[in-house]
Amino acid sequence: MAEKYDASKIQILPGLEGVRRRPAMYIGDVGKRGLHHLIFELLDNSVDEALAGYADRVEVVLHADGSCTVKDNGRGIPVDLHPTEKKPAVEIVMTYLHAGGKFDQKVYQISGGLHGVGASVVCALSEFLEVKVMRDGKTYYQKFSRGRKVTELKIIGNTDETGTEIRFKPDKLIFKKTEFEYEIVEKRLRELAFLVRGLKLRLFDERTGKEAEFHAEGGLKDFVRFLDETRKPVHEPFWMEGKKEDVEVEISLEYNSDYQYENILSFVNTINTHEGGTHVTGFKTALTRVISDYIKKMNLLKPSDPEIQGEDTREGLTACIHVKLPSPQFEGQTKTKLGNSHVKGIVESLFYEKFYKFLEENPSIAEEIAKMVIASARAREAARKAREITKRKSLLESDTLPGKLADCSIKDPSKAELFVVEGESAGGSAKQARVREFQAILPLRGKILNVEKASIDKILKNEEIRTIFQAIGAGFGEEDFRPERIRYHKVIIMTDADVDGSHIRTLLLTLFYRYMRPLIEMGFLYIAQPPLYRIQKGKKVYYAYSEEEKEEILREIGGEDGASIQRYKGLGEMNPEQLWETTMDPEKRILKRVTLEDAAEADRLFSILMGEKTEPRREFIMQNARKVQNLDV
Repeated sequence: MAEKYDASKIQILPGLEGVRRRPAMYIGDVGKRGLHHLIFELLDNSVDEALAGYADRVEVVLHADGSCTVKDNGRGIPVDLHPTEKKPAVEIVMTYLHAGGKFDQKVYQISGGLHGVGASVVCALSEFLEVKVMRDGKTYYQKFSRGRKVTELKIIGNTDETGTEIRFKPDKLIFKKTEFEYEIVEKRLRELAFLVRGLKLRLFDERTGKEAEFHAEGGLKDFVRFLDETRKPVHEPFWMEGKKEDVEVEISLEYNSDYQYENILSFVNTINTHEGGTHVTGFKTALTRVISDYIKKMNLLKPSDPEIQGEDTREGLTACIHVKLPSPQFEGQTKTKLGNSHVKGIVESLFYEKFYKFLEENPSIAEEIAKMVIASARAREAARKAREITKRKSLLESDTLPGKLADCSIKDPSKAELFVVEGESAGGSAKQARVREFQAILPLRGKILNVEKASIDKILKNEEIRTIFQAIGAGFGEEDFRPERIRYHKVIIMTDADVDGSHIRTLLLTLFYRYMRPLIEMGFLYIAQPPLYRIQKGKKVYYAYSEEEKEEILREIGGEDGASIQRYKGLGEMNPEQLWETTMDPEKRILKRVTLEDAAEADRLFSILMGEKTEPRREFIMQNARKVQNLDV
């Protein structure tokens, strides 16, 4: 018999003050990320109803007036009076910071929206928020503005439906921009469909008429297929689920024939755990044991082969791990690392048993995976020897710097910057323009190797890549990278604003993502934004970083008459003074920090753009051609 869900189940941890004054504490920031976080907070509540078994449909509508509706067919937020506060429960949920059913495990055993802050924070940061609750045969309505109620709760009709519908408009007094992006919402809905098997999610954009529906009966198996659509899988995805104690485990994986990568995505109660945690540790430990045990049992190793290590079993692997548990504890830099120690052993035992059985029942697949793992072990050993040779030649030692690096004098990494510059001539200008105390310059000759298509030993033979590894000084790869040895806490990619420059930037981003990912995760990687135009009228000089900015400057100075407009195609067209003033001066420059908001999408895009298959790349270009600005060919 299901526990009764009414007002007595809504527990209160008082206090809404401060949300509007310090919104970033609750939603991360007041930019694009924080804006969309409002939708995701409400989505989490709807998905929690689905996880609890009470909802199977969620709809999101982006309205023409800038507002957004999130609707589900769950039980509906309780509307009866709270036993101690003597207010309708729905009003408490919207106006008290820590109030909700998530604190009572009899109501929600599994929950993504853990803290009971979601709906009230959305309410506090909205110009208006309207809630409709369908339950007990009636439709209830209440309106709020900036965290305060505007109307009392009232019945506005009868209904056969159940569920909650919330429409809100972000407050322009809080957010820099209040326009929702269809693609960001679409990405999260697709992810949720994979994570909650059978849940139907619909997105409709009134502004453009675009719509999409997501429904993945295959769950994580479909997620793995989606992630690997640009690769060549060697088998159909393996899938398992199991439960032990209070932990539910779902895992899907497959190996691909192009092995120079690994992609493990992990989630806890639909929350993306970017930093991993005990569930990922348990999975990796079991995977290494399973494959090592199988290879030993089948006697597949030659006497000259190296012992199998964990990294060998993950080359070419795409895996999704989703665990559900009542009280997850998060830790780590961004609070996205699972810390519950008992989860490791549960994931390890459940996965070991199911995956070993899979290998025994599918000998041809098992043999293919075993061959890949042994080949990876041999390649690792070859790379180790290559690395030793490289180190003996003093090419990767952190205390031996490359000759072409113009280093800075400061030794404190937190104050040091490294500009990785395209071309010798631009590098020469940058060396003259820099402040030697804290700015280092590393010029690159031409395009570096595409690491998406190259083996590790080939990568290590590439002089430009070795120079980058050597300059940063922290090593490379998951096993060898040492974040504490990073020599610069700002590594800035500085390339031309043309097609070749974009390609070099993508090659460098691929290198950093695949072999120095902590640099991105720690927020140390940036992209310089050189100006597109130099505009001079009389003695006054202006720089424009976009077409819009150019037009705005021209309007301010009275049009093009008498104005000299120079379109920069390369960094080499700027003299050292101009390069400093526009692109390198910390007081005036524009830097874009490279973040890892969506590891799954990043991995997929690098595979599309830099991988072997041409068809997905062609489709991507066709779909995104209309977004291109300032294309120089």
